[in-house]
Amino acid sequence: MNSSRNIVWSFLLLVIIAALYRIIPGRPFGFAPQWAMAVFAGAVIKDKKWAFILPVLSMFISDLLYQALYMGGISDMRGFYEGQWQNYLLFTLLVLVGMAINKINVIQVGIASLVAPTLYFLVSNFLVWSGNGSTRGLDRPKNFNGLMACYADGIPFYKMSLLATVIFSAVLFGTYLFARSYQAVGRELRS
Repeated sequence: MNSSRNIVWSFLLLVIIAALYRIIPGRPFGFAPQWAMAVFAGAVIKDKKWAFILPVLSMFISDLLYQALYMGGISDMRGFYEGQWQNYLLFTLLVLVGMAINKINVIQVGIASLVAPTLYFLVSNFLVWSGNGSTRGLDRPKNFNGLMACYADGIPFYKMSLLATVIFSAVLFGTYLFARSYQAVGRELRS
């Protein structure tokens, strides 16, 4: 089994674990590994279709679980809602952030870990503000002050997503680099 296939299988396992983690009751809202997974997938997975599919799949699985819990009366958080397709589309942008990593090192991963949730925060809150109806845009006025109010609404979520992306990126990329160096040592010993 080649290294790329091993990464995809490992990532599938990670998708399931991350999806389950995202629905843990009491988890700080926004503190989830999906942003880091998108950056990691873009940087590491050579088959780009899988790089895009796997992080979105993790979100979709957790949204299915949220919906099941909501329908069962266990959670008040819906899994599916108006405009949700935009979140999935935004996750593809985060994969592109990962693809911009030229060399996996602390500086590039650190920058990508800050850029990804910031990009998500800016674009998603703009989309929420520009949406119509009370479920999207929170009835904020369609002017500069309304946009700023919408961004202010999202700051707690942004802080948690920023922290989560930095921490989970350190775990994902650190584990990946450790596994790569471990494989290299194993090859040298076998030679």
